[in-house]
Amino acid sequence: MKLIFEISEEGKRCATIRKPQIKSAKLNEKYLRKTELDLPEVSEVDFSRHYTALSRRAFGVDNGFYPLGSCTMKYNPKINEEVAGLEGFTRIHPLQSEKTVQGCMEVMHTLSSYLAEITGMDAVTLQPNAGAHGEYTGLCLIAAYHAARKDFKRTKVIVPDSAHGTNPASAVMAGFEIINVPSDEEKGVDLEALKKVVGDDTAALMLTNPTTLGLFEKNIKEISKIIHKAGGLLYYDGANLNAVMGVVRPGDMGFDVVHLNLHKTFSTPHGGGGPGSGPVGCKKELAAFLPDPRVEKTDKGYKFVESKQSIGKVASFYGNFGVYVRALAYIVALGAEGIKAAAQHAVLNANYLKVNIEDLYPTEKGRHCMHEFVVSMQELKDKTGVSAMEIAKTMIDRGYHPPTMYFPLIIHEALMFEPTETETKQTLDEVIKALREIYEEAFKDPEYMKSAPHHAQIGRPDEVKAARTPVVRYQK
Repeated sequence: MKLIFEISEEGKRCATIRKPQIKSAKLNEKYLRKTELDLPEVSEVDFSRHYTALSRRAFGVDNGFYPLGSCTMKYNPKINEEVAGLEGFTRIHPLQSEKTVQGCMEVMHTLSSYLAEITGMDAVTLQPNAGAHGEYTGLCLIAAYHAARKDFKRTKVIVPDSAHGTNPASAVMAGFEIINVPSDEEKGVDLEALKKVVGDDTAALMLTNPTTLGLFEKNIKEISKIIHKAGGLLYYDGANLNAVMGVVRPGDMGFDVVHLNLHKTFSTPHGGGGPGSGPVGCKKELAAFLPDPRVEKTDKGYKFVESKQSIGKVASFYGNFGVYVRALAYIVALGAEGIKAAAQHAVLNANYLKVNIEDLYPTEKGRHCMHEFVVSMQELKDKTGVSAMEIAKTMIDRGYHPPTMYFPLIIHEALMFEPTETETKQTLDEVIKALREIYEEAFKDPEYMKSAPHHAQIGRPDEVKAARTPVVRYQK
C-alpha cells in the first residue's frame, strides 16, 4: 500500500477554499517559516479511499476475536464516545473559574466517589494519566506517609516475581529499593519467603490480585497481616480489577493504596498508546497526601481543595478528563449489578476457553482461573520446534488477534489468553476449534507455521532491524 505522500500530485485538492475577505495580518518575520510546508496534495476521493483502506488493515474488536482483554480490546459502548464528545465537556478550558465548570466538577466528584466505593477506599485522586503513572503516585503517597511519621528507615518495596514490569520501575522512580519475593508451587506469593524479607525497613508490598497468571491470591488476608504487622503498607495494582469488580474490593482484602486503569477496566479504548488514566485511591490515613487539587462538594456547589501535606501535582491541571466521562458513563449505565455481571462473565468466558484447550495447551490445572489464564508451550516447542510465537503468528492467518506472548516471565513459552466478558459462546467455540487445529498443525507441518502468517498484509518483518534502525518518516 502506498503512502499518502506517494499518491500526492501537485495541484490536487480535497476542497477549494475561497479567498478571505479580510486583510492579511502582517506577522513578525521571526515567526514565519523559511520553507514551504510539505503536505500531500490529493483529491477528496483519493484521500477518502486511502484512509478507508488503511483502516481495513487495522485489527480491532470490531473485526474479530481479540484476547487482550484487560487492555479493553473488547466492546466499549459507542455511546460513551458520544457522551464524552458533548460540547459541555469539550468546549471548556481548565483555567475557567470554578463556577463556570460545575458540571465537569460534578463528573469528577461523582466518579471519584464511585471508584472509592468499588475499590473500598476512602479517597481518590483522578490526576494520574496512566497505570504506571498511578503506580508512581501511589508509591509517593506511601513515601509521604512514612515520612510524616518520621519513619525514614522504610526504604524497601517488595515485589513478587510474577508482577508487572512497571511495578519495580515505579518503585525505583519513587526512591525505593526493590526486594523480589518468589512464587510458591501454586503460583501465589511464597509466604515463608515473604516472612524472611519483611522487616522494619519494609515500606510496602506491591501486588496484583488476581495475579498476572489469572489466579486469585487466596492467601491475601495472611499476606496483609504479615505486611501490616511489620508496619508496611499494601499496594494494589489494579490492572486486573475487571475480574473482581463488584464482587470483592481491594480495601476489604487489606490493601491501603490502589491504582486503577480507567482505560482498561472502565471502557476507554487505548490501543496504540492512549489515552490513559490511572486514578489512585487510598485509605483515610493517606488521604491528606493525595495530589492537589481534589474536588469537594459543598452547600454552594463544587470547589477545588488543597492539603498542606499533599505530594503536589502529578499531572497538568486535573488529568485526562475525557476518560473520566467515558468511565462514568460506563459505570452509570451498568450500575452495581452490571459491574458485577461484567466481572463474572469475564471469569466464565476465560474458564470456558481454558478447560476446552488445557489438554493440549498446558496451564495451571485443578484451579479455576479468573479473567485470564497463561499456558506454556515449552513442551510443544521441545517436540516440534514450534514456539509460542509461531502459534501466535498462525492465529493471525486464522483471523484472530494473537494473545499476549512471553509474559509473565516466570512461565516459559507463555501465551496469555483473556477473552473478556463480551465474547459469545459461539465465538469461543470457533476459537477453541482453531487452537486445537493449530496445535495439530505443529506436528504435521512445523515449517509452515514457522513462516506464518501467510495471508496477512505484512508477513514477518525483521523485528531486530525495525527496533535498531527504525524508519520513522517518509523520505522522497
